[in-house]
Amino acid sequence: MEKPIKIAVDAMGGDNSPLKIIQGIEIHNKTSPNVFYNLFGDQNIIDPLIKKSKLAKSSYKISHTDSSIKDTDSPLSAAKKGKNTSMWLSIESLKNEETDAIVSAGNTGALFVIAKLNLKMIEKIDKPALSALWPNKNGMNIVLDLGANIECNEKNLIDFSLMGSALHKSLFENEISKVALLNIGSEELKGNNIIKNTYQQLNETKNPLFEFKGYIEGNQIMDGEVNVIVTDGFTGNIALKTAEGTANFITSELRNALNSSLLGKLSAILNIKNFKKFKNKLDPRLYNGAILLGLDKPVIKSHGSTDKVGFANSLKVCEKIIKSNLIDKIKKNII
Repeated sequence: MEKPIKIAVDAMGGDNSPLKIIQGIEIHNKTSPNVFYNLFGDQNIIDPLIKKSKLAKSSYKISHTDSSIKDTDSPLSAAKKGKNTSMWLSIESLKNEETDAIVSAGNTGALFVIAKLNLKMIEKIDKPALSALWPNKNGMNIVLDLGANIECNEKNLIDFSLMGSALHKSLFENEISKVALLNIGSEELKGNNIIKNTYQQLNETKNPLFEFKGYIEGNQIMDGEVNVIVTDGFTGNIALKTAEGTANFITSELRNALNSSLLGKLSAILNIKNFKKFKNKLDPRLYNGAILLGLDKPVIKSHGSTDKVGFANSLKVCEKIIKSNLIDKIKKNII
């Protein structure tokens, strides 16, 4: 029998928690019965909710704490709250090898700091990077960093290229990883000194893990010509939030246009399959689950405002990276 995967879940983090957490687990469990969930949070709140679900008692455990980190807490104040918060305890279970990965929809800065306090960095990696999936015309991109590091040097960006490619190989093992640096132009002379120096080093040093494709501009991210896009956390976070906002705007405007007239409603009915496919391609919930790469154990950040569907997808990301031995692959390919 296959060994069960154990996922630590910060059940109190994010909007509408722990309800959406439990509902997300229920969705994920339907297709992943071999996963065991260790929920950290207030048992008095979680227990009545989970009893209403269809989860078998053998598939989860509740580790009680009535202390949690709020979205308004600064990373420093969150760390000072001590070792009894649901986020700290869930990460500590990973540190103690009681679980295989941890997922939280809570405060991103707090997760970053507490994870670094408890877990070791992979050797030769200076900074962790927040990495996530991003759709393109041909499939999916891996984009990093999405907010963990405001400032990066050449080594950091090269490390991100290696880690992003290792993640891409883990999730899409039959595809060739193609790396590009996000920049303000495609010419070699464009950009600041850090990105130009990184370009030169990646161009001169061939790596068997990926093909280096040079620069990519913001309007080319979804073209599908590359699949691993590297940038600093400041630029990456702005690009991600802009893309999410644009996707929500397009789907909302399309829905309003189709519902504004009888002809529009009829067109929607006749093309319901195509519209559903279009909506799913742009739905951020289906790509939810950012990975804090660079740590020696898997830490996954779910979007705080996502719903049960989005949280279920972050659990699926956990499952995939555990099954693919992502951390070992990164260690193997760091030079």
